[in-house]
Amino acid sequence: MIEQHSPTRRFWLGGQRAAEQDRFFREALELLGWEAGDEQDWDAGWVTGMPDSAQFWRVSPARRINHFPGNAALTVKSRLHESLSTLRERIMESYGAESEQASRLAFFPRSWVMPHDYHALQAAALANPGQRWILKPTNASKGKGVRVLRDPGDAPLARDWMVQEYLANPHTIRGHKYVLRLYVLISSLEPLRVYLYRQGFAKLASEPWDPDDTDNPYSQLTNPDINALNDRVEVPVEFIDLDRYRAWLRDQGHDDDRLFARIHDLVALTAIAAVDAMRQRTAEVGADPRGCYELLGLDCLVDDTLTPWILECNLSPSLGICAAPEHGGRVEEAVKGGLVRDMVRLLDLAGIDATPTAAGEGDTMARLVAETEAEQSRAGGFLRLLPSETPSRYLPFFLLPSLDDLQLAEGLARLPVPRPVLRRRHAAELLQDDQLALYATRSGRYYRPNETATLIWLLATEGLDPDAIVQALLAATEGGGTPAPQALRKEVWSTLGDWCREGLLCQRGEAMVMRPDNVATLAEPVAESPEERLMQLNHDGRRWSLNISSPAALTRLSAMFKERLAPLDDAMASRLPRLAVLRETAGYALVADDEVVRSRLTLTQLTPALLAHLVIQAARPGHPVIDAHLLVTKEGGGVLCLMFDETECQEMIQRLKATSATLTRGVRLSLSAPEVAEPLGLPLMTLSGDPWPMPPPRVAIRGVLVPADTDDFLANAGVLDVLGALLPCCVAAPGETLTPDEVAALGEWVARLERLAVGDSDHDNVSVSLADWLASPVESDARIVDPAVARG
Repeated sequence: MIEQHSPTRRFWLGGQRAAEQDRFFREALELLGWEAGDEQDWDAGWVTGMPDSAQFWRVSPARRINHFPGNAALTVKSRLHESLSTLRERIMESYGAESEQASRLAFFPRSWVMPHDYHALQAAALANPGQRWILKPTNASKGKGVRVLRDPGDAPLARDWMVQEYLANPHTIRGHKYVLRLYVLISSLEPLRVYLYRQGFAKLASEPWDPDDTDNPYSQLTNPDINALNDRVEVPVEFIDLDRYRAWLRDQGHDDDRLFARIHDLVALTAIAAVDAMRQRTAEVGADPRGCYELLGLDCLVDDTLTPWILECNLSPSLGICAAPEHGGRVEEAVKGGLVRDMVRLLDLAGIDATPTAAGEGDTMARLVAETEAEQSRAGGFLRLLPSETPSRYLPFFLLPSLDDLQLAEGLARLPVPRPVLRRRHAAELLQDDQLALYATRSGRYYRPNETATLIWLLATEGLDPDAIVQALLAATEGGGTPAPQALRKEVWSTLGDWCREGLLCQRGEAMVMRPDNVATLAEPVAESPEERLMQLNHDGRRWSLNISSPAALTRLSAMFKERLAPLDDAMASRLPRLAVLRETAGYALVADDEVVRSRLTLTQLTPALLAHLVIQAARPGHPVIDAHLLVTKEGGGVLCLMFDETECQEMIQRLKATSATLTRGVRLSLSAPEVAEPLGLPLMTLSGDPWPMPPPRVAIRGVLVPADTDDFLANAGVLDVLGALLPCCVAAPGETLTPDEVAALGEWVARLERLAVGDSDHDNVSVSLADWLASPVESDARIVDPAVARG
C-alpha cells in the first residue's frame, strides 16, 4: 500500500527532550518552507533517542531519519568497548601485537562490564595497585552516575554498569581537565561514508584538576550538566571552540595538526569497528539504509603527551546551549547552529540537488562516485574521513569491505584497489563425498553450505580474492547455465561477508599472532550463612565438600543426588575441593573454590547448574565429555541419544523395558580410542524421584540417534548431520575448546558408528523399531572420513 502524503514537506520532532534541543533542525527546514508534521506524516525525522522500530520500515531515500538500527554498537558504552576490542583483537591476530596497525588502535582504555567482568576487574586491580578506575552506567547520558572509584571492589554487581581505567595524566587548560566534544556524521552505511565536523568544543571541568581529590566531580568530570551544579565558582560551564583550542595549542608550542590527524584516525577506525553490527541490524529490521543517517557526539580526552583517547560516543548529542553567553555560549550557539545547517545541506534532506544516477548494474561505481562527490560539494564545515583518499589505509581494518565500499574507494582513487585475501579464523572444516561442513570453534555454530557456497569457501581458503573467485566460478560453469556475472559477484561478496561476520574468515595480514589468554580470575570471599550445611558430594571417582546455605536447596539437591550426598565433618572438608551453594539477595550462587560459577539462580535452576558444572569437571585434555543422554543396553553397549529432551527420553525408556536398557547423562571419550567410553552416570532431572541407575565403568558405543524430519521410524543419518547434533553437546576440558584436529577425530569416530535418524512418529512404533534394532547384531555401513580432507 502506498502511503498518502501532503504535498508540503514535513519534519517530525520525536523523542523526549526540551524544544531548544530541536531548535536548529526545525529552523533549518522552516527556512526551506517545511512545516511541522507528526509521527505519521513526515519526510524528515529528528528523534531524540531511538524511534520505534516500525518507523524504520517507512524510511527511503526520500524519507530520512537521524538514526541507524544497530547504532548501540557505538552509543552504548559497553558495546563501544566490545566493538573496539574485537577489532583490535582481530588486527593483532593478523598483523601482530607490535604492528603499526595494532598501535593505531591503542586509543581506548580497558573496560569491564558488570557483573560479568567483576572478578576480572579484581584481578586487574591486584596486578595494577596504582591504577585508578572510573564507574559509568553503560547507557546513560549527561554524566549521570559517573564517578571515580576509590576501591574497584566497590564496583556494583548490577547490570548496566561499566568500570574503566581512569586516565590519570590528562592534559589541562589553565590547570583544568577537559574533554573534546567532536561531531561525527555517518551519512551512508552502504557504502560507509563518515564525516567529522571541523568545529566542536573543549569542555572544561569547573575546578582545577587534582589527582588526589577523587571525590570532587567538579575537578574530575567535564560533563556540563554536572558542572552546572557547582555554585562555588563563577564559571561553572565553559566551552572553548576548536578553532581557539587549536590556536592555543600552537601558542603552547604543540603540533595541533599531528593531534588532529590522530583524532581523524581514531574516528574513522571507531566507525569501522561498528559498521558490520549496524549493517546486520539494519538488514534484520528491514530498513532501507539509504533512508538513515547518524549524528554522534564523540568525547575524546587528550593526555599530557597529547595522545587522544576515546571515552564514549553519544546518541543524539545535546544541541542545547549549555554555557553562559560570555563563557562560550555565543560560540556554542553558532557552532551547533552551523553544524545542523551544514548537516541538512550535506544530506540534501530538502531534495534540492538531483544527483545523476547511472543506469544498469555496470554503472554502480559511477553512481557511487557521483553521489559521493555531490555530497562532498555540499559538505560545508564537514571533513570526509571515509572513504579515505588513501584506500589502503582503512580497507584492511574492515572485517570485509562490502562490494560498494571497494567500488567507491576504487572510483574515487581512480586506480585499482587490491582485493582482500581471506584466511580461516575460528573455524574447522570437514569434507566428505564433496560435502562441506563448517564448525565455528568460538560460537559453536555448525554450517552446511550449499554447492556454490562450498566452492566459494574452498577457493577463498586457498587464497583467491573475491573477484578471482567469481572468475573461477564463471569459468567452471562456462557453457552450462552460467549465472549473470554481476549477480554472481554480489553473491560471492555477500557470502564471504556473512562468514567474516560469523568469525569463520577474516582478512589476511602480514602476521598471525594470537593474543595471550585472559588472566584467570577469582571471586571475592562469600559470607557464610548461619543455616549452612556441610555435605560430601561423590561423583566420577571424586569427592567435594559442598556448603549449602539453604534448607530448600538442601532438600532439592538431596532428592537428586541421594546417597551421593552425605554429611561431612570439618576436618575432612579441609582436604577436599570446595563447592558452595550460597544465598544471594536474588536467588542462589554456585561457587567452586572461591570462583563464582553461576549466580542469580532460582531454586529450579540450581540443580541443572550443579549438574552442568560436574559435566565440565569430568572433561579432561583429549577426553571431552558428550553432555547427552546415554542409553545402555543389558549387554553393556551404549547408544548416544542426541534428539530428545529428558521427558521424551524417559517415555521411550518406559516402552523399552523389554530390552532392559537404562538411561543416564554424560559420557567421556578418549579421542584416541572413542569406541569404548566412560559413562558419567549423572542422573536425569526427570528421574530425581527414582533410584539412580549406575552404568558400567566402560561402555562400547555402538551408535547414535538424532532427530529427522521424516515419517520413517528409523532412517540412516549422514556423518555431517550427526556431527551437527553432536558438537553442541561436546564439552572440552575447563579453559579449552575443541581444536580442528579434535573435531576431525570426532568426525572419524562418528563415521564408524551406526547412525539412525528418528522421525517424529508414534512413540510406541518407534520403541518397537528401536528394540528390534538394539537386539540386532552390530552392523555399520559407515565410511571413514579421510583425515586429509577433514581439515581445520
